[in-house]
Amino acid sequence: MGGGQTHLDPPEKEEEEERRSPLPAVAGVRLRDAPIHFLIYFHTAIRAELAELRRLAVAAAEDGKSGSHSREFEVELLRRFEFLKLVCKYHSAAEDEVVFLALDARIKNVACTYSLEHESIDHNFDSVFHCLNALEGSENTSQSLQELVFCIGTVQSSICKHMLKEEKQVFPLLVKQFSFQEQASLVWQFLGSIPVILLQNFLPWMISFFPPEEQEEIKIFVKDVVPKEKSLQEVVISWLDKKHQEVFDFHTELAKGVGPIDGPIFIKSKSKFHLIKKPLGWMKAHCFQTNVGNNPIDCLLPWQGAIQRDLKEILAEMYQIKESSCFQNLDFIILRLKFLVDVLILYSNALEKFFYPVLVDVSNIQLSQPTLATQDLYIVSHIEHLLYLLHRNNQKRIPENEFVGKLCQKLESLVMNIGKKFSLQENEVFSVLSKNCSKEMQQQLLCLSLQVVPLGLLKCVITWFASHLSEDESRFILQITKQGNSLTDKSFASLLLEWFHIGYSGKTSVENFKRDLEKLFGSRCSFLPVSIEEDAESCSFLSDMSLGKESKSKLIKSVFVIKGKKDFPFSSASSHGIKHMETSYCSAINLHIFFPKMTKDLYSSSDFSVEKNCVDYAIGEPVPVDLIFFFHKALKKDLDYLVLGSALLAENAGFLPEFRQRFHLIHFLYQIHSDAEDEVAFPALEAKGKHRNISHSYSLDHKIEAENFSKISLILDEVYELQLVYSSGEPITLDRVVKRQKLCTDLQDACKSMHKLLSDHVHREEVELWPLFGECFTLKEQERIIGSMLGRTGAEILQDMIPWLMASLTPDEQQTVMSLWHNATRNTMFDEWLGEWWEGHKIAKETEKSTIPSRSADPLEIISTYYPEVLDKQEGICDKVKPCKGGENCSECSGLFSGNSDKECNEAADLMGRTNEPDQKFQVTQHTGQCKQLETMSQEDLEAAIRRVSSDTSLDPKRKSYVMQNLLMSRWILTQQMSNLEVNKSNNGDGIPGHHPSYRDPLELALGCKHYKRNCKLFAPCCNQLHTCIHCHNEVADHKLDRKSVTKMMCMKCLVIQPIALTCSTVSCHNLSMGKYYCKICKLFDDERKIYHCPYCNLCRVGKGLGVDYFHCMNCNACMSRSLSVHTCREKSFEDNCPICHEDFFSSTVPVKSLPCGHMMHSACFQEYTCMHYTCPICSKSLGDMQVYFKMLDAFLAEEKIPDDYHGRTQVILCNDCEKKGTAPFHWKYHKCSTCGSYNTRVL
Repeated sequence: MGGGQTHLDPPEKEEEEERRSPLPAVAGVRLRDAPIHFLIYFHTAIRAELAELRRLAVAAAEDGKSGSHSREFEVELLRRFEFLKLVCKYHSAAEDEVVFLALDARIKNVACTYSLEHESIDHNFDSVFHCLNALEGSENTSQSLQELVFCIGTVQSSICKHMLKEEKQVFPLLVKQFSFQEQASLVWQFLGSIPVILLQNFLPWMISFFPPEEQEEIKIFVKDVVPKEKSLQEVVISWLDKKHQEVFDFHTELAKGVGPIDGPIFIKSKSKFHLIKKPLGWMKAHCFQTNVGNNPIDCLLPWQGAIQRDLKEILAEMYQIKESSCFQNLDFIILRLKFLVDVLILYSNALEKFFYPVLVDVSNIQLSQPTLATQDLYIVSHIEHLLYLLHRNNQKRIPENEFVGKLCQKLESLVMNIGKKFSLQENEVFSVLSKNCSKEMQQQLLCLSLQVVPLGLLKCVITWFASHLSEDESRFILQITKQGNSLTDKSFASLLLEWFHIGYSGKTSVENFKRDLEKLFGSRCSFLPVSIEEDAESCSFLSDMSLGKESKSKLIKSVFVIKGKKDFPFSSASSHGIKHMETSYCSAINLHIFFPKMTKDLYSSSDFSVEKNCVDYAIGEPVPVDLIFFFHKALKKDLDYLVLGSALLAENAGFLPEFRQRFHLIHFLYQIHSDAEDEVAFPALEAKGKHRNISHSYSLDHKIEAENFSKISLILDEVYELQLVYSSGEPITLDRVVKRQKLCTDLQDACKSMHKLLSDHVHREEVELWPLFGECFTLKEQERIIGSMLGRTGAEILQDMIPWLMASLTPDEQQTVMSLWHNATRNTMFDEWLGEWWEGHKIAKETEKSTIPSRSADPLEIISTYYPEVLDKQEGICDKVKPCKGGENCSECSGLFSGNSDKECNEAADLMGRTNEPDQKFQVTQHTGQCKQLETMSQEDLEAAIRRVSSDTSLDPKRKSYVMQNLLMSRWILTQQMSNLEVNKSNNGDGIPGHHPSYRDPLELALGCKHYKRNCKLFAPCCNQLHTCIHCHNEVADHKLDRKSVTKMMCMKCLVIQPIALTCSTVSCHNLSMGKYYCKICKLFDDERKIYHCPYCNLCRVGKGLGVDYFHCMNCNACMSRSLSVHTCREKSFEDNCPICHEDFFSSTVPVKSLPCGHMMHSACFQEYTCMHYTCPICSKSLGDMQVYFKMLDAFLAEEKIPDDYHGRTQVILCNDCEKKGTAPFHWKYHKCSTCGSYNTRVL
């Protein structure tokens, strides 16, 4: 048991540290210096609550194993999670609609990613509730509790990662960009947008996680943030002083539904006002008359009357505007309408969450009656259409006449349906409640319905309502309020009465009311996308269709695209920045919470489709960036494997080696991919000015995910060590069994969390970042970016990556990937390297090039078809030389036709090397005389055979060329085959030149040569000799050794010739290594240097490897130092020859220098050449900074006197450096460019 606890203690200690240090990511900055850090205090509380909930779930899972699980635990966990979800929802909504918008006005592209993460966090809570619901009726309680622990762990990892990223990136920017007053205003807008019923629990809950001294600091800060209204400050401080309750009764009920109501999205617009001042009391004269009874619930009748009366009044004014075409007061009317819509939404929410459930309880009536349900849906639909129309006008600026006409139509329908709904509620709801509920219950319902209103909006609502009441109504409501004081805080009740008297006394003028509405509703622009083209009628909320995957992706795209297009008053250029931020309420926060489905439906009309951007290459041509999406698809598939494999590991210990190997492969490939994004792709996107800062969040993701991978790796290592103990024969104790079980549980938990985090990260990348590559980069630029990412990846990594990637794709996707890959590497030898080792590529190439002769065919057999008529006359048919029976896959014959189809002209030369292989076991019959006649065949006979080939219409041009080459070389081929038979008769190498050891350092007896330190020699089949390396052969021979033809080596310890391999195959050498480095493609051994094989050069290079100290430039086709990542690129420049010594760069062993102009030169040649010249011998550009030399020429020319006959003459010149034409004073040698000051010019 002790072993299992070792993995629980560290997190708990970390959580205690977090409690003591509320600002882990921004230590040293307190609330008194940065008010925006008040949101980080919420972060700390959320972290601590999640840790506590997970601890409770773990303890319950342990109890579940012993059968002592209690139902009370489920209820408590459900309530606490519902409350925590509310905290996170309001916190996220405040960031999206207040904080992030303010930041985006000053620093673009930072906040959009975090808005995407908020939606993912919201879905995580749904998974927890699903587990809790499944737990209730589960037969296997222990397993269900364990799944609950995993689910809570995933939620905890996701939320904590999100908050940590915000603390590292967002909040430091907020502190830097906003003044103290601006930060304080943002915090108050957040607090003022939370319903009173929640705020009075949020604050004591949050403050309970801190020690007393920090609680006092928080109280002082909140008092400073709250507007200077004594009663209001006292109310907020009283809430902070309350003791936090662990169980929320009616608040939990609210938590179940403060979530989505099927309702509209609220739209705000900034307006100008042209109204004459008049007291707000003018509404009294036209107040809606009601028969107020003695029951407290009758207070709702004047409330409904006020809503109806104002809506009718607005409708009448709209008709007047329509008839008169005078739009002077239209802005204020729209503000009033937005206010009433918010009031109506909050009122409907209170009825649904409090009144209707009580109605069901007291009357046993189910609210499935078509009347109430249908009316509610109609109201929601009408509000939706109305707000949609307001949005379209705000974004599209509909002509005023057209807009007013449509608005009148929508508003008239809304007024009619609201009248029906209110009448229905009065008859079927309020009457039942007044008869069946006590006055205390009715007062409590009224109190709760009032507390649903956000604190920042409450004053405006109360004063508006009070201004509509008659004296009798006012007295009745005041009486009910006083009687209900016992149900609420005294300070809060006093505040309500104070605001009520302000409204009823008429102290608030229309101008003040208008100014309040402007602050609340007129200072922000809509957050809906501009691209919505459908008419308002097309957006129906009555549809029950769930949002599909594609629509959801469209939603996310619209969110981040539009964030940067909002008009937000936090501009640093505004002289009224602080004044504009005085608003105490953000309507969008509540709408963000109440109507998420409506938001998605509106966003889904965007044209964006993630599926098309990811892998929908069937619709359009695939683009280079699609390679990233295919890699993501393979990564997602392996994340599923990790989750399933970690669960299997607990039951099957033998599965550990396979799982461990697969995990390390995934970890390694992911690290390569994330490094390439951070160092290549993201900087390229950031270089586009309008997308600066957009990728920093994803780089933080990479760092956090790397830590999670390391955590899983440590757990796997511990499991592996236990497995070694088991296999060693030591006794299996109970402690070890329990420890292994605990490790497997931790592993499964970590893998599920990693699956969630990485899947969300990949999804956000595909939604937000990668579509931008298609928008900002041309296909050529995309190829360059992908090429740079691939150029950092070494051969060993690609040999693991390519089969892994292909295994996750369909055949069509595989073909697309290879096509994109080949396009990005078309200037390199990648295709040749791929064919050296990957069977899948060989099969594909054999299918593509079916017309090319088989590798296993004997050249003499191929041309024998065209010999008979010629050789019958000389009785010398050459069909007696037959190939071995190895078949098509015979390794001895496989090198015959490995030439590149693009280099047919070199096939004959390649064939010389291939036919010289001594291990081609050709069998020669006793009829050798006929073969000798082939050697003496006349020129006329050879020409006749060639003419037969040329006239054969069944052959394509490539095959004709191939057969003709073999005809011309037939006698030489036969000679080589006969000589190879003689060589193969000697098994021990007797008589072969070089059959002895060679030393790199004879004194120290270090085997090798001047080129390499190694323990073997290579057998050269072209001349049947042994050489230490290929370079040694080429230095003494008149021809070059083809590395592909080398198949044998000689161990310099036992002197036995054997198939080439990393170790000696003889028993006496005991697997002696031929070298620390061995490349089976290049047949290269080395025992002292760092060497890597470049898959794009298909050669071995000296260095630590691609992505370490070198990278491969796909355009230049050259391996370059990473210090040259920014260089002048010239296509296939590395395939040229040195302009000085004319030696090939590509295969040269001499260091090469890259010139500023993009050309290359051997370093030694450069040193010698620059002793006399300073310009490139190819393009004539200067080889460096020549300013010192040019100043010397300036001084020299200043002293030199020009003859009078040439004085004043000019010459037209062309500058080799800046490539511009100009004029220069006459001189017989030196002409200075007037543009750049260079003397590297020539006279035209």
